[in-house]
Amino acid sequence: MRIRPERVAELIKREAADILENDLNDPRVSGFLSVTDVEVTPDLSFAKIYVSVMAKDAEGERVLAALEHAAPFVRRQLAPRLKLREMPEIRFVRDDSMERGARVEELLRKIAEGERIDEEDETT
Repeated sequence: MRIRPERVAELIKREAADILENDLNDPRVSGFLSVTDVEVTPDLSFAKIYVSVMAKDAEGERVLAALEHAAPFVRRQLAPRLKLREMPEIRFVRDDSMERGARVEELLRKIAEGERIDEEDETT
């Protein structure tokens, strides 16, 4: 019986979120962090874990670097939970779609209220 990549992705998403919240004791990974999606290759050899970090750009990059450093630990924690023959290599990728969505909502609010949109608003 072959395990479908979508099913493995959902399992990784759920378990990785739990590991990051409860088992990872790295002070660099602080603030609001959530696992938004996971993509697994068809052969189950690699998994991209998309995380949303509610932090400014520089701080967000530090959090992502800390997650990359913690990837082997997370992979070791995932292995017994997933019970796969071979555990995929994992890589963390920043997902800024929530931040972009909030930014679009803010611009739409300004337009609806007739506020002026500065050049700074347009580029961020």
